[in-house]
Amino acid sequence: MRILIDINHPAHVHLFKNFAWQMQQKGHEILFTTRQKEISDVLLKNLGFDYICFGKHYKSLKAKLWGILKFDWMLLKVALRFKPDLFLSMTSIYASHVALVLRKVNILLTDTENATFQHWLGVPFCDKILTPVCFKKQFRSKQLRYEGYHELAYLHPNYFQPDARILDKLGVRANEKFVLMRFVSWNAHHDIGHRGLTPDNKIKAVEAFSKYARVFISSEDELPAALKSYQIKIPPEKIHHALAYASLLYGESATMASECAVLGTPAIYLDNVGRGYTDEQEAKYQLVFNYTEALNDQERSIQKGIEILQMPALKTEWQRRRERLLAEKIDVTAFLVWFVENFPDSLKMMENNPSCQYQFK
Repeated sequence: MRILIDINHPAHVHLFKNFAWQMQQKGHEILFTTRQKEISDVLLKNLGFDYICFGKHYKSLKAKLWGILKFDWMLLKVALRFKPDLFLSMTSIYASHVALVLRKVNILLTDTENATFQHWLGVPFCDKILTPVCFKKQFRSKQLRYEGYHELAYLHPNYFQPDARILDKLGVRANEKFVLMRFVSWNAHHDIGHRGLTPDNKIKAVEAFSKYARVFISSEDELPAALKSYQIKIPPEKIHHALAYASLLYGESATMASECAVLGTPAIYLDNVGRGYTDEQEAKYQLVFNYTEALNDQERSIQKGIEILQMPALKTEWQRRRERLLAEKIDVTAFLVWFVENFPDSLKMMENNPSCQYQFK
């Protein structure tokens, strides 16, 4: 089987990397396509995948609309050469359009309810869209739900074990607490209208947490001068090891909050809309704490961070909560390999007996 995987964001590289390796070991051919969105192309290169980069992604709405035409055409030309049997992506508009033109199977994944633009332009043209059970949106007959999170495709213990050598790279002692703060650029389709943490509250949070732990910052945008000394300096592919050993994640990234949940690290996530998966990770597992971008919620979130950092046996308690999550969720990569390799028979099996997914633990 020849599979084309279109990547819209660095997190999608992690989502599909173990799937791609396993499928390659089974003799299938994999080609990734991407745009220069943050470090997507860098990750693909560092991980050794065959990929084609179509250049920089566009930020403004007007430019994004032009980008649909441009990247559809570029992807079509690549697909005509590669001749894929199946397209796979995290709600890629471009993959949906090209798969339709070529009459190829197109499977989408999504976990972001407010990615309305991608859903509107991608979902009508797909064969199936896979979503976590906790996903709050309905796609009717197109939708198939599974009991997992995207982050379990690469941070499940079947694939990931944290490396303590990251502490040396960070200059942190073995038992020293540290906080990782994550600030996003808010320029994705689904980020329109969001502002995130105020500059003053970013500084306030750093000052507050610094009383209890070392602070490191990961930011999509350039940091102001007052915060530059806190910028984390590790290779991007090592960030999950840092998350695993952190005492707290605080910030604006739903993906990183969920990564922390499956790693057993406390996470505070701020967003006006939220996500079904971070809501479940709070309500069901008490691993993530969700706050809005309202000023009073920003204040409350900082106080919650201080409260968490003062908890005794913090990591032990979060690991206990994590074990419950792992016991109830599936290995998403193993499920996806089975589902794609056996499609459409796998679809019929899931529709007739959804519990068959629990063989993938």
